[in-house]
Amino acid sequence: MASPTSPDPGRVSGEPAGAPSGSERLPRADDPLRAAAEAMQAVREHCVWSARITHRDLVPYLVEESAELIDAVEAGSRADLREELGDLLWQVLFHAAVAAEAAEEPFDIDDVARGLTDKMVRRHPHVFADAVATTPEEVLVHWNAAKAAEKRTRTSVLDGVSPHMPSLALAQKLLSRAVAVPASPAPAAAGVLPESEEELGDALLALVDVARERGWDAERALRERVRRLEGDIRRAEAASPDAADLGN
Repeated sequence: MASPTSPDPGRVSGEPAGAPSGSERLPRADDPLRAAAEAMQAVREHCVWSARITHRDLVPYLVEESAELIDAVEAGSRADLREELGDLLWQVLFHAAVAAEAAEEPFDIDDVARGLTDKMVRRHPHVFADAVATTPEEVLVHWNAAKAAEKRTRTSVLDGVSPHMPSLALAQKLLSRAVAVPASPAPAAAGVLPESEEELGDALLALVDVARERGWDAERALRERVRRLEGDIRRAEAASPDAADLGN
């Protein structure tokens, strides 16, 4: 135990001597989710590294933890999955703790949870209201209608699509949104089309190998093609009188 004259290793420099000790900051165990939020709050307040972190500082960790969760889903054990879900939850709690300290428009994890709950209740009227959905397709009708009502300010089917998605995922997202735009251009199919996801993976890998042999950057090639696709979709929207019915 630290002597009265020695620094408390769990205390931020300059913290009052009468501040709670590390053991006194341990979160309660009766509500694990609340305990996680309280642990994050204590870390934010009393850890010299965490106290200085910003939203931007956290982005690389968010990307890394998301990738590790994907690995756990696709190839890990149940224990791996549970751990990685926890690590990703920590990132959410961390961002909320940072946001709670903002000078303008602060919010905390309770605000995040409240907003999420309200949104999910709105988007599931067949669960929380009197709407009926007996098939997955009918569920999507309710979901899309609620989402469109929430996003009335959007002017394009591409609004809300992050340009920071990996190029392959972004290409698939843009093509799915383009379905809602009349006369939207579609890329021409080339060669023998795969009949399964496994064959699709083989075909994609073969194309990447062609790029490697010829010194091409496969990621850049697709990224630039996706950028042209986005321009094509926006031009088709501008030319179509029906483009106001967005596929949000």
